[in-house]
Amino acid sequence: AEIDGQREEVPVFTTRPDTIYGVTFFVLAPEHPWVEKITTPEHKAEVDAYVDQARRMTEIERMSTEKEKSGVFTGGYVTNPVSGEKVPVWIADYVLMGYGAGAIMGVPAHDERDFAFARKFDIPIREVIRPEGEEPSDPATWSEAKEALGVMVNSGPFDGTPGDVAIERVTKYVEEQGCGKFMITYRLRDWLISRQRYWGCPIPIVYCPTDGMVPVPEDQLPVRLPENVQFKSTGESPLRYEPEFVNTTCPICGGPATREADTLDTFIDSSWYYLRYADPHNDQRAWSSEKLRKWLPVDQYVGGVEHAILHLLYSRFFTKALRDMGHLNFDEPFMRLFHQGMVLGADGQKMSKSRGNVEAPDKYVEKYGADTVRCYMMFIGPFEAGGSFKAENLEGVWRFMNRFWSLVNDSWTGNKANRAETSESKAIERLRNKTIKRVTEDLSHFRFNTALAALMECNNALIKQQNDDVAYSAAFQRTLETMMQLLSPLAPHITEELWHLTGHSNSVHISDWPTYDEALTKDETFTLVMQVNGKVRERVEVAAGISEAEVRELVLNNPRITALIGETTVQKIIYIPGKLVNIVVRN
Repeated sequence: AEIDGQREEVPVFTTRPDTIYGVTFFVLAPEHPWVEKITTPEHKAEVDAYVDQARRMTEIERMSTEKEKSGVFTGGYVTNPVSGEKVPVWIADYVLMGYGAGAIMGVPAHDERDFAFARKFDIPIREVIRPEGEEPSDPATWSEAKEALGVMVNSGPFDGTPGDVAIERVTKYVEEQGCGKFMITYRLRDWLISRQRYWGCPIPIVYCPTDGMVPVPEDQLPVRLPENVQFKSTGESPLRYEPEFVNTTCPICGGPATREADTLDTFIDSSWYYLRYADPHNDQRAWSSEKLRKWLPVDQYVGGVEHAILHLLYSRFFTKALRDMGHLNFDEPFMRLFHQGMVLGADGQKMSKSRGNVEAPDKYVEKYGADTVRCYMMFIGPFEAGGSFKAENLEGVWRFMNRFWSLVNDSWTGNKANRAETSESKAIERLRNKTIKRVTEDLSHFRFNTALAALMECNNALIKQQNDDVAYSAAFQRTLETMMQLLSPLAPHITEELWHLTGHSNSVHISDWPTYDEALTKDETFTLVMQVNGKVRERVEVAAGISEAEVRELVLNNPRITALIGETTVQKIIYIPGKLVNIVVRN
């Protein structure tokens, strides 16, 4: 840019050098030192007013994607070093000094924020990246920016350069021309960890007129909060008004000093608590390295999505810092993350006092029992999606609990010895293995609702046969025992009670989890659907291991099918194993 007759350069950072030919304006942060230099006299008053307005806004307000874009033209221009084109310089509050160099090149065709800015201030929009195979179009008709990589167009010598190499080639070119270079920039900002509140860990720092800021020695830790404090409306930390807390001595010179009155952000505490879980009773140090190696990192973290930005990020900071200091031997705090859904009111809305749809579980626990309420909460929908809490639907789960209780009490004989097997007992054993597999897989993937559904199906099947001879079989008794174990994570109280009532001396919760035989999870037979030209004409029960050749023979010799086919020509036979066979015929 030309300023007072002198040529000056302003650095700008971009992650998309392939869009440099699409620059139609240049934006400075309101705090940028260049603003005063490049603003022309006729625009000075307007620019000064805008800068003052931006100064009163927080970074969060300025970065909001919902806020309408604002800005003001400085009257100045800069020259694009690659294209040689002069472009106008604006200031806008969505550009921050803390990111990059506090200046951006405006490429409205390929950046959503620049697009909104250009539309508002009627700045030209030039397409320089086009998805491969897409026809040219007028950017004036676009409803949004095209931010994806693509083939370079309207870009001089780079026209036709594909997206996967465009960034690298343009970067190499600007380096050769001496007007740019590849570099890494970080979006990380300093984290202000002090808070002007009582509730929080005291910051272990004292201020001495002689020695300055001094850390509290380790043998004087922890610094404890005073119990009697006065809360005032000044906005300052209430600890500041507690002379017994604030006034202390300097650990270095022994002279009078004052304590830091702010407390630590509570995120500091919640960022490493999981480390203490491995060794909670250690009064000599924070944790034993041996116990940390045994228990950590955390296998599974379950929490709301609102924790993803702050708490989990800070936990990673702490873990990596402690790793670098040699206190940990792992890199990530949590191996897997799962976000649960929200329990909504009966009206499908988020529970809130203002809507009057808040449900307290206490009255339902008193009426139906804790296990019923627990299971209903698991049953209302997928764990990650949540669902509406409808009190009337508790009845169904409560009936299941009562039916299962009665089934075990009425049918338990404790005889699990191998007796002569019958077709009925074999079917029960297959049901047991299928249920173990379904529930085990569902619980492993947080599908609590379908796990409970599988247990309900098994319960219903057993009830239908509880008065038959098969109820005295070893298979039936094993299945009752297995049901108690499979249901125990969802209904811990009723299953523990039944476990002891059926003669077990240990807890159901420390019993070995049931295992299944894969071969017994498959049915011995299945219903084969027979179709002619796509229409169902017959259903027959066949062996599960039937071959395709046997299926063809079976269907072509089925009396009903042969009668339908008659003298027509069979063009082909389509077989979907385990499901259906379709005969395609032509008259």
